Amino acid sequence: MGKVAAKMKVMPASPEIDLDTLQEKLEASLPEGAQINGFERDDVAFGLVALLPTVIVADGAGGTEVVEEAFSGVEDVESVAVENVGRV
Repeated sequence: MGKVAAKMKVMPASPEIDLDTLQEKLEASLPEGAQINGFERDDVAFGLVALLPTVIVADGAGGTEVVEEAFSGVEDVESVAVENVGRV
């Protein structure tokens, strides 16, 4: 079974959210077998900045769905979307 790299877009609930703290919460919420291979930040609008983690998961058993669910359950996260997926 191979691995998949997925760039995800995590929108914070408001511009006042501390992105460093949110990044730590996302890392702590990762399901077993998944890992983050770096974060980028994207200025969206009106001071709102999205986090763009690249997540490595096993290719199977739902792919990125478990990570999406985990990230969605983190406090201060408004939404989670998969931007790009590719095999590693």
